Formats: sequence, C-alpha cells, structure tokens
Amino acid sequence: MSLTLWLTFTVAAILISLSPGAGAVNTMSNGLRYGVRQSMPAILGLQLGYGAQILLVGAGLGALVASSVWALAIIKWLGVAYLIWLGVQKWREPVGVGAVEDQPLASGRSRFWQSALVNLTNPKATVFLVALFPQFLVAGQPHGPQLVAMGTTLILVDCLVMLGYALLASQLFRFMTTPERQRQMNRVFGGLFVTAAVALASFKRS
Repeated sequence: MSLTLWLTFTVAAILISLSPGAGAVNTMSNGLRYGVRQSMPAILGLQLGYGAQILLVGAGLGALVASSVWALAIIKWLGVAYLIWLGVQKWREPVGVGAVEDQPLASGRSRFWQSALVNLTNPKATVFLVALFPQFLVAGQPHGPQLVAMGTTLILVDCLVMLGYALLASQLFRFMTTPERQRQMNRVFGGLFVTAAVALASFKRS
C-alpha cells in the first residue's frame, strides 16, 4: 500500500470513527461516569469487538455473513436488544446524594466485555468493512499485509477518536454535583443508547 493510498484510507477511517454510533455513545457514557483513564477498559473492549469484525471480513467470512439474510438479522436483533438493555440500565442507574465518585463503580472487566459486545453485535460494521476493504486493496499485491495495515489503522484511529470522546464527556463531570443533574445525564445517555438501537433496527442493506 502506497503512502498516498494509506493517507486516503486514514482520512476515511477518521471520518468513520467520528460518525456518531453506539460505540461513541458507550465511550461518552464511560467518560462522563469514570473519567478518561478509567474509560480505557471500555475503549479497549470496543477495539476487541472491532478487531473481531476486521478479522471476520479479512478471513472472507464477512462476505458470507453479509450475504446471509438470517445471519445478519440474528446479529442485528441481538445488537438491538443489547443496546436497549444498556439504555434501560443507564436510565435507571441510581444517583448519589453527593459527588458522582461516591457511587459504586462497575469493574473494568465488566465494562470491557460490555463494550466488546456493543461492537460484536453491530452488523453495520461487517457490511461496511466488506464494502470498504475492496476499494483500497491493490490488485497484484499480497492481500494479507494490506489487510493488516488497514485493520491496524482502523483500530488505532478509533482508539484515538474514542479517547477524544471520553475526554470531551469527562469535562461534564464537574457539573454533575447534584442528584438531579446526575439523573438528567443518565437519562440522556439512556435515551442515546435506545436511539442507537432504533437506528440499528432500521438498518437495511443497500
């Protein structure tokens, strides 16, 4: 892959990661609740799910899944149900009388796997990668190294963008000083998770 082609792909990767979706909502929710550093387990979990999608497509299974109506439907509705569950949990999350940090925190491990499932159950990522990779693969060159380069770029870019989202959300932490503000923010993010579920439910392949 030439430098020019890689730079073009990197720009596409940045735009993809910046587009709002379930992963961004999940990261902002963690950034607000736990701060930037403690959001890392969730961000890494998202990358595990994303990496699994990349491997799936790179191994040629992504095209099979994308061409199977039943497989895509099962993955899609699992993702919808999971996002709704996350939204309900966030909406109902208890608020403290004092500062947000006094509330019990979920373990990093649980947030890691929760975030991994967010990306693993997103068929839009599979369909998107199936459509994206062929546009940048150079014919006549080994596909393996090219796929590794693109997959690594996608994950590194997404990590940086998610860190940015977590940093942005963490700036709201200082405003979360009353139970009422905490409750309002929980409901905002709960609503965003459900909105992401609705968007996923309405997703149809072109």
